Amino acid sequence: MSNFKEKANFIWSIADLLRGHYKQADYGKVILPFTVLRRLDIILESTKKDVLKVYEKHKDKKPETLEPILNNAAGLKFHNKSKFDFNELTKDHNNVAANLSNYINGFSISARDIIDYFSFDEQIRKLDEYDLLYLVIQKFSDAGQMLKGTSSIEMGYIFEELIRKFAELSNETAGEHFTPREVIRLMVNLLFNSDKNILRKKGIVKTLYDPACGTGGMLSIAEEYLHELNPDAKLEVFGQEMNPESYAICKSDMLIKEQNPANIKFGNSFTQDGLSDEKFDYMLSNPPFGVEWKKGEKQIKDEYYNNGWAGRFGAGLPPISDGSLLFLQHMVSKMKRDGEGSKLGIVFNGSPLFSGGAGSGTSEIRRWIIENDMLEAIIAMPDQLFYNTGISTYIWIVTDRKSKERKGKVQMINATGTNKGDKDNPFYSKMLRSLGNKRKEIHENAIKLITEIYGEFQEGEYCKLFDNTDFAYRRVTIERPLRLKFQLGELSEETLNVISEDFKILRTDVMKFYTELKKQFGDNVHLDFNIVRDKVKSLLKKSEFKSIKDKAAFYIINLFCEKDQEAKEVKKEKVKEGEPIYESDSELRDYESIPFKQDIYEYFEKEVKPHVPDAWIDEKKRDEKDGEVGIVGYEINFTKYFYKYKPLRSLEEIRKDILEIENETEGMISLLNL
Repeated sequence: MSNFKEKANFIWSIADLLRGHYKQADYGKVILPFTVLRRLDIILESTKKDVLKVYEKHKDKKPETLEPILNNAAGLKFHNKSKFDFNELTKDHNNVAANLSNYINGFSISARDIIDYFSFDEQIRKLDEYDLLYLVIQKFSDAGQMLKGTSSIEMGYIFEELIRKFAELSNETAGEHFTPREVIRLMVNLLFNSDKNILRKKGIVKTLYDPACGTGGMLSIAEEYLHELNPDAKLEVFGQEMNPESYAICKSDMLIKEQNPANIKFGNSFTQDGLSDEKFDYMLSNPPFGVEWKKGEKQIKDEYYNNGWAGRFGAGLPPISDGSLLFLQHMVSKMKRDGEGSKLGIVFNGSPLFSGGAGSGTSEIRRWIIENDMLEAIIAMPDQLFYNTGISTYIWIVTDRKSKERKGKVQMINATGTNKGDKDNPFYSKMLRSLGNKRKEIHENAIKLITEIYGEFQEGEYCKLFDNTDFAYRRVTIERPLRLKFQLGELSEETLNVISEDFKILRTDVMKFYTELKKQFGDNVHLDFNIVRDKVKSLLKKSEFKSIKDKAAFYIINLFCEKDQEAKEVKKEKVKEGEPIYESDSELRDYESIPFKQDIYEYFEKEVKPHVPDAWIDEKKRDEKDGEVGIVGYEINFTKYFYKYKPLRSLEEIRKDILEIENETEGMISLLNL
C-alpha cells in the first residue's frame, strides 16, 4: 500500500503530455478514463486469448447469448472481444484512433456503459487531432507492469489521489468525491463492532449502501473488513453517485470485484433515488459538508408537503444552504423495519449538532432521531483530517436496533485529541507532508482505541453517556408588562391634516377634541396610562365628541405616549380567566431555553423572577406535538460536555516568562553590537 503515491505520481506525470493543448482543469477528462481502461485491460490480460478463441467459435450467436459465454471465458462479469489491447495499440501509430475505438467497442455492455460516462469519444477525437493519442496510449502501456497486482483498495487510493490533484487544479472540492481511508476504516469498525458474532456465521450475507458513494471507497473498505473477519461472508454493496467520473470509477471497481455493477446508480439521491424500493443492513456515507439543495428544492419540498411521513423527509427540512440532514433522513428511510433493523454511520461537520432553534427543521429532525431512540453515538474527530477542509468533523452512529444497555442512551466520544495536545496524542499523528487541508491522520492505534471506547460503553476521560432527554429543552417565551408615560404636546398642522383625512373627521372636530384633552391633562407627565385611557373613554361618551371614534382618539393619545420603566403597567381592558392582566411589551420579550428535565415554573421562579419580578410565562406558546408550554428543541452541545477548566497562570509564572524573554533579547542585542 505504501507505494500507491509512486504509482499515482507516474500516472499524473502522463498529464505533462497535455500541456499547451488542454487546460490544467481538464487533464482529468483524459487521465481518469485511460486509467480505468488500463486497469480493465490488465485484469483481462490473463484470459484474453481464451476469450478471442471462444469468440471466434460463437461470434454468430445473438449478443444476449454471446455475452455470458464470453464472460465465462474471461472468468469475470465482463470481457473484451477486440483483438486489441494496450500493447497491440502501440504497434500501429497511423491507425491508433480507429484501433482504440475498436478496442473500446469490444468491451461487454456492462463495461462500455462505464466508459460512456467519461464522454470519452470527444477526448479521443481531440487527442488524435493534437497528435497526442499515440503518446498517451504508449505511456499507459508502459504503466502496465507497475499497475499489475494492484489491489482494489490500493487502486482506490490511486484514483483518489488523482482526483484530488485534478480538483486542486480546477479549484473544485476534492472532498466531495472521497473520504480519507483511515476515517472510513474507523467508521467500518464502529459499524460492524457489535455485530461480529453475527458476521462470523458461515455463509452470512449482508447489504451495505452509500447514497453519495464517490469512487466507492467506503464500499470497498467495508467489503475488505468483512472478508478479513469472515472469508465465507458476503457483503453486497449498493451506492449512488451524481459525479459522472466518480460514478464510472466506482462502477468499474464493482465490475472487477465481481460485485453487481447494476447496484451502483447514477444521479442525485434526493431527486432520482435509484434504489427507492431497497432496504439495507448497513449504510455509510460522507455527504458533502454544507452543500445547498436548491437544485432539487422543488422535488424535495413536493415530497415533504405531499407525502409527509410516507416520504423520506417527514421529520422536517433543513435550510437550503445545508442538506446534510436530508442525507440522514434519506438513509433512515432505507432501514429495514422487519425486526432485523439496520445501522448507519455518517460524517457531518458541526452544523447538524446545534444549528436551528426550537421548532426549526433541523431541530425537529434531531428531535425525531433522538425521540425515536435511533441516535446511538457521536464521535468528535480531530480537525484537519479531510483534503478540502480543516474543520472539525463528527461521526454519527444511528440505528433502530440498539442493544439493551444502550436503550434511551446516547454515547459521546471525544477523539479530538485536544486533551493531550499534539505530542504523544492518542487519536492522531501529524503528517510529514500535508495533502491539501489534510495535515493529520488517524493512526492504527487510534482506530483501535476509539473502537474500544465505543464498544466498552463506559464513562471515562474520552467518553460520556447521556439520556436522550439530556439534549432536549423547552423554549419558553417570557413577557414583561408594557409601561407607558403620557405627556400631551403640540399638534402640528401636518398631523392634524393626516388625522382628519385618515379618519374622515372634520378638522374643527379634531381640534375641539384636542383642546378638551389640554384641559384634562395639561402639560403634565402622567405615569399611569390606565387613568389616561379611562378619562379619554369618558370624554368620548359626551355628545360633542360623537364624531371621534375610539380608533381616532387613541391614535392621537399614542402620538404623545412613550415607554418608560418608571411608569405603571398597562392593564388589559378585557382579561380572560387565567391570562395575564397586563399588556406585554414586545421589545422586552425574551426567551429561556429550559432543560427538558427541569420544571419550567421552578426554573422561572429561580432563574428569571429574581432579575425581572414583573415577568411572566406566555402559556399560549405551546409545543405542537405534546401540547405543553414551551416549544421543544433539541441540540447537541458537544464542546460543553467535554469542557475542562484551565486555571489562569499565576502572576509569578508570567513574570518569570517575561524576565526570560528580556534576558534573551538583551543577549541578542549584545551580539549585534559586537
